[in-house]
Amino acid sequence: MTRIRVAGFSVSLDGFAAGTDQSLDHPLGKRGPELFQWFFPTRTFRGMHGDSGGESGGDTGPDDNFARRAMAGFGAFILGRNMFSPLRGAWPDDQWKGWWGSNPPYHAPTFVLTHHPRASIEMEGGTTLHFVTDGIEAALRRAREAAGQKDIKIGGGVDTVRQYIRAGHVDEIHLAVSPVVLGQGEALFAGIDLPALGYRVAERVQTVRATHVVLAR
Repeated sequence: MTRIRVAGFSVSLDGFAAGTDQSLDHPLGKRGPELFQWFFPTRTFRGMHGDSGGESGGDTGPDDNFARRAMAGFGAFILGRNMFSPLRGAWPDDQWKGWWGSNPPYHAPTFVLTHHPRASIEMEGGTTLHFVTDGIEAALRRAREAAGQKDIKIGGGVDTVRQYIRAGHVDEIHLAVSPVVLGQGEALFAGIDLPALGYRVAERVQTVRATHVVLAR
């Protein structure tokens, strides 16, 4: 049965899941990379960037296990506009194709929420980017059709995740709580009553770099 999941979503101790002022130079917002210090050293992350083993192939262990779980087994992905691009407003041209180069890490149909139409982009490695202009429900319907029996990942950013949680669609949320305090940024759960929506803590694993918490309904 297809599940809708948020996975590998980093959050600070004070509840922020992205920094401020996203730009081409700061795709995660200012100080945003501090949230992902559990992820960057893992074998999963380094493998995604072409490092294929050996001592330099990255750390294994619990952080890597959660990193691998955050990318494996998905038949479709849903992203917000900000997760795909620093550009705002109408697309100026078709040159921007994401932060990830010619081979994005998704390797499955990926649906990008936007207010501005754009033709689909077929990338290397099995990723095709589709741009959805008629809202989160339409994107989810298309993702279900594409995913088959596999799960669907709500990949971010923060506002996209919040919309799907509030709409009652997300079955499981894996948070990597990083030991940093941002003070400002994009708050993940402000105004959201997780227990009222049926969530409980199903799993908790602490490492040196993060506390991994899985919330399930």
